Amino acid sequence: MNNEYIRERERLIAEDRSRRVDALALAQATDAEKRADEIVRRIRSEENETVWGPDAPPIPGSMHVFPGMGFLTARETIVKTKLFEIASKMPKGALLHAHLDAMVNARVLLHIALKYPAIHVRTTEKLTAGNVKATLPEFCPLPEREWTSVKSLTGSGYEPGTWVPLTSAREAFGFGGPEGFDDWVVAALTINPSEAYVTHNTTDKIWKKFGTTFMVARGMSRYFPVYEDYVREFFRSSVEDGISYIESRMPLWYKYMIGPDGQENVPHREWLLAYDRVMKEVKEEFAKQGRADAFIGSKIIYCTKRDATCEELEWYLEDCIALKQEFPHLICGFDLVGHEDPLKPLVYYIEPFKRFVQRQKEVDVDIPFIFHAGETLGDGTPADMNLYDAILLGTKRIGHGFSLVKHPRIMEICREREIAVEVCPISNEILRYTGSMPMHPLPVLMNQGIHVALSSDDPAMFGNMGLSFDFFQVLVASEVTGLITLREMGRDSLKYSCLDPEDKARALSLHDQRWSKLVEWITSEFADTLKT
Repeated sequence: MNNEYIRERERLIAEDRSRRVDALALAQATDAEKRADEIVRRIRSEENETVWGPDAPPIPGSMHVFPGMGFLTARETIVKTKLFEIASKMPKGALLHAHLDAMVNARVLLHIALKYPAIHVRTTEKLTAGNVKATLPEFCPLPEREWTSVKSLTGSGYEPGTWVPLTSAREAFGFGGPEGFDDWVVAALTINPSEAYVTHNTTDKIWKKFGTTFMVARGMSRYFPVYEDYVREFFRSSVEDGISYIESRMPLWYKYMIGPDGQENVPHREWLLAYDRVMKEVKEEFAKQGRADAFIGSKIIYCTKRDATCEELEWYLEDCIALKQEFPHLICGFDLVGHEDPLKPLVYYIEPFKRFVQRQKEVDVDIPFIFHAGETLGDGTPADMNLYDAILLGTKRIGHGFSLVKHPRIMEICREREIAVEVCPISNEILRYTGSMPMHPLPVLMNQGIHVALSSDDPAMFGNMGLSFDFFQVLVASEVTGLITLREMGRDSLKYSCLDPEDKARALSLHDQRWSKLVEWITSEFADTLKT
């Protein structure tokens, strides 16, 4: 082959890839990192054939098997791979896009709830073998005077709408006993492959199912005693997956949580006090284990829903300022959440947002916008146009930004102003914005030099707890992306977080130390890979 042509070809490839966000990291990689990266690439190549190739064993429920295929179908296969073993040991940096009410495994949430006798459950119709799977449970912690002694949710005498103590309902469940009850509740709290890929295979349909999972969960997670256990579990499980810092999107459109007395009377201030207290307790736990550096901490992005009126939003914005004044170390941003396509666009709220910015100057606080924007398949729709308003309003980061690749100037601005994008790969796939990871626009963002923080979004509903699954799906779906690319994503998640400069520098230093240990482990554990 013509040598001059080959040189020109290599020059063009190098020029093209020099724009990627990981270009500098690749150029400065140590010899050990390069060896580890090559090991990971060889393992990926081997598993592309043995796990995902045409001669690999079939995966139940799927006719088409390939790297980066539908997560819900592939999950049980993923956890058996060497590549996932490596991903699970990676230091992930920060989790920057995490909805607090969707961060604890569904079975764990249920078993936390079972500790509290105040929590009751009911259904709106009699359960039968024919309707049980389609009927949602409703949970609620009741004041003690309203507790019932009804023994069964499924007995012949059950009257629809009657509350049953959670433990009684579980023990006497007529469709499989306690295990059947757990499976029924978990199915209501999560999205399964059939729902995501068959019966609810459009964004509108799957969002409706998605919404019902929150309805079921909040009957338990909005109970203040459960909430404290929930936050503790969230922190612990995140750290165990290699996450060192978290920014939670807290659902503060509920003005009160249900207190131990069963009354809706716990204000936002108490939520933050508990969050702060639990965070300190978890830090102390890890310190006693000799792992004081494992958990840097957590901050909160104040969230309300994008269906509020401008007048209602004013209350939340003032509340956000008041909480920032009392908890300057916790409140780090403001966002609107909810399905972008049918709900109000950012432009609807311009006046209250402008007043919010002015009010911050008056009281000397800084609360950046960290907006969801462009979580849509639309092109020129109001949800897609949210990207323009997010930029004009000075958003610190962009949540999802799925349609961002349709906007060359917005991508330029993100690169110029270093506005990172919180990319949630598995969430985007399950909510039907993309059919698979090879079709995801993430590589476009990276190739344009836009910094990315991989995030899990709502893992309780999707089953992608922690960040290992999202890291895996990104790694397995690209021949260009390698171990060093994931290192850079982890560093970027810390770099573009709301950590104070001193804490950020410490977090990055600790991340680099953990990364060196990972590289050492890979090159030792899989040394034979380079000999073949």
